[in-house]
Amino acid sequence: MADTSFDVIIIGAGPGGYVTAIRAAQLGFKTAVVEKAYLGGICNNWGCIPTKALLRSAEVYHLMQHAKDYGLSAENIAFDPKAVVQRSRNVVKRLNDGVGFLFRKNKVTTIWGEATIDAPGKLTVKKSSVEAPKGALGEGTYQAKHIIIATGARPRVLPGLEPDKKLVWTYFEAMVPDKMPKSLLVIGSGAIGIEFASFYRTLGAEVTVVEVLPQILPVEDAEIAKFAHKAFEKQGIKILANTKVTKLDKKSDSVVATIDDGKGKPQTIEFDRVISAVGVVGNVENIGLEKLGVKAERGIIAIDGFCRTNVPGIYAIGDVAGPPMLAHKAEHEGIICVEAIKGLHPHPMDRNMIPGCTYCYPQVASVGMTEAKAKEAGRDIRVGRFPFVGNGKAIALGEDQGLVKVIFDKKTGQLLGAHMVGAEVTELIQGYVVAMNLETTEEELMHTIFPHPTLSEMMKEAVLDAYGRVLNM
Repeated sequence: MADTSFDVIIIGAGPGGYVTAIRAAQLGFKTAVVEKAYLGGICNNWGCIPTKALLRSAEVYHLMQHAKDYGLSAENIAFDPKAVVQRSRNVVKRLNDGVGFLFRKNKVTTIWGEATIDAPGKLTVKKSSVEAPKGALGEGTYQAKHIIIATGARPRVLPGLEPDKKLVWTYFEAMVPDKMPKSLLVIGSGAIGIEFASFYRTLGAEVTVVEVLPQILPVEDAEIAKFAHKAFEKQGIKILANTKVTKLDKKSDSVVATIDDGKGKPQTIEFDRVISAVGVVGNVENIGLEKLGVKAERGIIAIDGFCRTNVPGIYAIGDVAGPPMLAHKAEHEGIICVEAIKGLHPHPMDRNMIPGCTYCYPQVASVGMTEAKAKEAGRDIRVGRFPFVGNGKAIALGEDQGLVKVIFDKKTGQLLGAHMVGAEVTELIQGYVVAMNLETTEEELMHTIFPHPTLSEMMKEAVLDAYGRVLNM
């Protein structure tokens, strides 16, 4: 008979769950992961990875259209929607198989099915409707001293704007369109909404983005969001901020949206398709939390700095443990969780050190406090900026539109936040993340030699600008 007793069982094999499992195994714990649908979770299968594959196809298509700008010639440029989608699904399969390989390599047991926690240390797994991978254990009762909930999140649904998978999409349907819409409404301008708006616009759709708040990309620094807003509009994306969609009337192959900006009579506009991108909500239902008395509210499980819930032996990480709902945050929480269980005394999560990236065109990336948040906190600050137009590498790439912005504490020189918009900023941001984690001051950054010619030089120039020493602007 299969062994049903483990040291650690993780519910959910998304980025948080599978990384936690690998780290637990490295620490010597006998580890299992319960999964009901796909290894790698939403991120690998329907989120982070396939969207980046789609956006890469759109980026290459965009560059082909502008071949003349680079002294090149490309004629009869076109794209095959089915092939674009298939490439993204092939990328998914490769990574999905990779998670299975990592489990085998680290001797992590896969349990296939839907888990319910019956009591601390005990859970029941029911059969999944999805076929199990080879070698996985199935339904039954399992024991573990430590149970970690990593069940992720699903698209939030607003009354009256419910997705039907045909005309009104969530990110699931938006990744595998049955056809390319000629007109598209995107409800919500967070990372998910803006990335899909960017993808579909690049491939030729007429895109309208509606945001209920005054600022698109609401979590970003206002100056960066304003820059991105202008760039999106220049590309032909219509943006309606401070506006809401109040009603969707579905026809046979289109949707009529009622859009209200609060200034007068609401307008009705017809679209081929609608994407609802109004956020996500944690999957906290049907896993036994209520019966156990685990504190949870509005799809978020309450945890302490080491991911412990109020019930001993039960932990939560990732999207179910609250914002920011990002894969890398889930992974780091999982490592903190199992290292604390092992007694290694890890540092608790500092949410101010979690970078955020949006892979639209132009890209947006940030970490730490915005300028507004720093002022609200009563910090006396210095702000530095450097535009892409002053950087040789950016000009050589044909990507001279962007901005790097940094915020320092005037008294201590502490780097409080960094915010970027432009080419490859999702790769650049990590330099500032490392600097903040090492408590680097402006003096140390100014004495660091950055390679030339690179986009990264703008990171140093922005710091120099904050202290009146900028060189190339």
